[in-house]
Amino acid sequence: MPGPNLKPLTRLHRPLVWFAASMGGLALVSAVGLAVDDRVLVGVPIWSKPFKFSVSLLAYALSLAWMLTLLPTGRRVAWWAGTVVAATGSAEMVLITLQVIRGKQSHFNQATPFDNAVFQIMGGTIVVLWLGALTIAILLLRARILDRTMAWAVRLSSLIALAGAALGFLMVRPTSEQLAQDDAPVVGAHAVGVPDGGPSLPLTGWAETGGDLRIPHFFGMHALQVLPLLVLVLAALAPRFARLADERVRLRLTLTASAAYTATFALLTWQALRGQALFAPDGATLAGAGAIVLLGGAATALSLRQASPSPTRPEEVV
Repeated sequence: MPGPNLKPLTRLHRPLVWFAASMGGLALVSAVGLAVDDRVLVGVPIWSKPFKFSVSLLAYALSLAWMLTLLPTGRRVAWWAGTVVAATGSAEMVLITLQVIRGKQSHFNQATPFDNAVFQIMGGTIVVLWLGALTIAILLLRARILDRTMAWAVRLSSLIALAGAALGFLMVRPTSEQLAQDDAPVVGAHAVGVPDGGPSLPLTGWAETGGDLRIPHFFGMHALQVLPLLVLVLAALAPRFARLADERVRLRLTLTASAAYTATFALLTWQALRGQALFAPDGATLAGAGAIVLLGGAATALSLRQASPSPTRPEEVV
């Protein structure tokens, strides 16, 4: 049974690999900062933002670098799109780290002309990074990838990740309190319904008493790892479970998981936009979650049905 078409590691996109390596180094530096620097900014340890961003971007960059190996060789557009993502991601992290060293807020900060310039440059780099990722997603949608299950996993996860990243654009909208101020020093927020810097969940720093757009932002972007990893797990389990040996069954399971992931992402976004804390869902949110579980479970059961009979060799009969 052929498994996912994994290309040699030597074909990984080098700028993205170097970017991932730099994020690993920054994660270590940030971890030291968390241990030795007791400064707090917007309610959380000052080094928590570069730590979280670097770990997240490390996984993101490696995922994109691998996905680019699935495209036909010689695709200069793909190489340049990956390089743009690496370059703009690096610029973003340099500016975030600079503001940490200065003891200043990086996102939404308009307190001084310099702080405003930093945030405007960050906004520009993120737009360009998103366009680079969009280009890669379009190329993946058009590419003929031999393993159908992995093909759909990388295509759909790329689209979900783009939607997750796009939520960052909603965060720059001024809150009602900021609109009421003249020359507000901060314009934009992660939290909805409560101010940034209030009670937060451990490790993540997400708002504990209100909505937080970083939750669906994080969940959406990391579809890029979750869905392809699911395909690899299904392929690894195929020799032990006869149903999974059928590629059509694995494809149906992957499409079901993608649909459930998309629905969950939409539910988390809706919950955050209503100013509702992650662990304080109302009846509507619980109903939505229940529908996802029930429909997802039913679709999984249907996906596991043996596909229509196809000619098999005697030794393949279990």
